[in-house]
Amino acid sequence: GALPGERVRVEITDARARFARGHVVDVVDPSTDRVVPPCPNVAAGCGGCDWQHVAVPAQTRLRTEIVAGVLQRDGRIADPVVAAGLAIPAAGVRTTVRGTVDDEGRFAFRRRRSNDPIGIDRCTIAHPLVEEIITEGRFGASKEVFIRVGARTGDRMVVVSPRRGAGVRVPPGVTVVGTDQLKAGKRAWISEEMCGLTWRVSAQSFLQASPEGAEALVAEVQSFVDAWAPDHEHLIDLCAGIGLFAGTVRSTSTDRTVVAVERNASAVADARRNLAGDHVRIIKVAMASWRPSPADVVVADPARTGLGREGVDAVARTGAALCVLVSCDPGALGRDARLLTEAGYRHVGSRTLDLFGHTGQVEVVSGFVRGDV
Repeated sequence: GALPGERVRVEITDARARFARGHVVDVVDPSTDRVVPPCPNVAAGCGGCDWQHVAVPAQTRLRTEIVAGVLQRDGRIADPVVAAGLAIPAAGVRTTVRGTVDDEGRFAFRRRRSNDPIGIDRCTIAHPLVEEIITEGRFGASKEVFIRVGARTGDRMVVVSPRRGAGVRVPPGVTVVGTDQLKAGKRAWISEEMCGLTWRVSAQSFLQASPEGAEALVAEVQSFVDAWAPDHEHLIDLCAGIGLFAGTVRSTSTDRTVVAVERNASAVADARRNLAGDHVRIIKVAMASWRPSPADVVVADPARTGLGREGVDAVARTGAALCVLVSCDPGALGRDARLLTEAGYRHVGSRTLDLFGHTGQVEVVSGFVRGDV
């Protein structure tokens, strides 16, 4: 709850040998970047957004500073080039939200620094199609609620856990499915339009938090490819998900192969549907078990834990001169940057993206090259 440069009173909740954690109980000298949280749920105790007190331009700046610091400290890169990427609105665009249920059956987030639910009537960050479900939906005895919508198609889906039971009511046209049904083999999905294409996204597949965010990621990945390997002939989309990068990253070469590697069965099924006719080879395998094939470019979008040593070793064994790494955790980026450097790559730049406005989450696209590229 503090900002750089402020003088605050803090309640320490966790003291370690090298650092301590705590939360602000009083702001003595506020930063000029501090603002009144725009969402009334913050004052009520909602813990869904941890940066509501930070002015939006400052959020962008702080994200670049965080990433630069991690690359220096953990990545051991002396002077990393880090800049803000394409702008994405902080409010009203999130097409995916996950929450719980309060005692009245309403959608709820967790109370700040607590597991207790706090029911909400509106959500500043949510897309209007999501907010209508939050406002009007009732979810009975469900423990968890996952809402996903297609902002550009109008498709809407709610996944309730542990099962779909009595008392679940949502606006007309919204598909409702229980996690017990998904485990039993039921399929449920929405369609979304991104980068001029229509994509199927199943309930158990990953998609970025908004189509604007996905398109910004594609644009930043393409910018590194255009700068360092515009005429590549062999591209590997590692941790490919539903096939977003395999289906969108372009080359000036007319004789090109694309391989998409993904372990999640739901995402692989979506990718085969989304990439049909694109002549993309899709391999269903865990990254640790994959036998790398030669490539000029690897685009890697791993889970929050990052590539790790096994993933970096796999990238290196492709012989790719360019690796474009998409990271959703700065700490994982720092570790992966150090491993990539040890494998012979050098960092040529990072772009931070504000995919999760009003929160401290950071999405980063980074370029690493090796050899004489």
